[in-house]
Amino acid sequence: MYEYAIMWEWLAFAVRWLHVITAIAWIGSSFYFIALDLGLVKRAHLPVGAYGEEWQVHGGGFYHIQKYLVAPAMMPEHLTWFKWEAYTTWLSGFALLCLVYYGGADLFLVDRHVLDISSTTAILLSLASLGVGWLFYDLLCKSPLGKNTWTLMGLLYVALVAMAWGYTQVFTGRAAFLHLGAFTATIMSANVFFIIMPNQRIVVADLIAGRTPDPKYGAIAKQRSLHNNYLTLPVIFFMLSNHYPLAFATAYSWIIAALVFLMGVTIRHWFNTTHARKGRPTWTWLVTVLLFILIMWLSTAPKLPGTAAETAAVSPAFARFAENAHFPAVRDTVSTRCSMCHAAEPVYEGLVRPPKGVMLENDGEIAAHAREIYLQAGRSHAMPPGNLTDMTADERALIAAWFESAAGTTTQ
Repeated sequence: MYEYAIMWEWLAFAVRWLHVITAIAWIGSSFYFIALDLGLVKRAHLPVGAYGEEWQVHGGGFYHIQKYLVAPAMMPEHLTWFKWEAYTTWLSGFALLCLVYYGGADLFLVDRHVLDISSTTAILLSLASLGVGWLFYDLLCKSPLGKNTWTLMGLLYVALVAMAWGYTQVFTGRAAFLHLGAFTATIMSANVFFIIMPNQRIVVADLIAGRTPDPKYGAIAKQRSLHNNYLTLPVIFFMLSNHYPLAFATAYSWIIAALVFLMGVTIRHWFNTTHARKGRPTWTWLVTVLLFILIMWLSTAPKLPGTAAETAAVSPAFARFAENAHFPAVRDTVSTRCSMCHAAEPVYEGLVRPPKGVMLENDGEIAAHAREIYLQAGRSHAMPPGNLTDMTADERALIAAWFESAAGTTTQ
């Protein structure tokens, strides 16, 4: 049913919107509290148990904030918890993973030129990697190695780079980067759900019971929060990367991912040092720029053989689109109106690679991207951009009729 494609597209958009909204809330509150924590000042007049204070101004008013490193002497009357931002960000992100990559596994997840596996196997590997990744990280944190924060972060970096390489050996380039972001975000969200929040509940329970809370719970939570702080920016990069084939669809994409994690560290180091009033290490921006230039250079390497589009083209699920009676006319339309950009070597000025890595140069590629062509050029006027190739209303109607009839219905 062609209505299914439209409903699926809107559902994915709604979930993506929710994901972005909650991610903004989570990242915003995380960055704020990290900056607040680093900017705290110890003063003699502070109440017993208070670690530091900070004066801030915003929205026409002044705020006086005090932090208790372990807990105040008694339970406050009102306590605001910050947790649902993290939970909803992960849940909406996982829902989006299911909608886009699991629902469209033949096109977006599996590249049989990379690894010849079924969609079901790919989905199971995806799910397993997210769960096993958290378990490995958590055990590492709880091991003797976890007592040294920087040693632990070094080992975590090695694990993340290994996962970057591993994902590129299993999935499409786009899916590999998306999964690396999901893998990292799962660790971050699980830190909140399994460690930070339970530790805070223990402290609250001790306060209510009149016991003195153990400071170790706060120290553990702070360590996990620090990890989240340095991992946030790479996650954002990987989530945005699916729009940029130069990031995910080149021979050295896993090395690019490794460098992105380093850029996340250098950028956050500048902010953290500045917020802690320990100077402004401008060298971090120079290092970040050099790393980014290195990434740009790596992206010029030849693309790995095989693409998701080629893989999907040989799938029986797409055969009906190439065998449909409307297909010859649709092929001519796409070749005339679309392939100047969506080609291995685009002829449109300023393009060095096809947008989003989508190529529409042969029957298999056109059939593989039938749904996207239908939504972008048949049901909407999104493509060609600005209608620069003068696609006509009749050609758009032809594309719609092709997809709808091939999907098992006829147009009215």
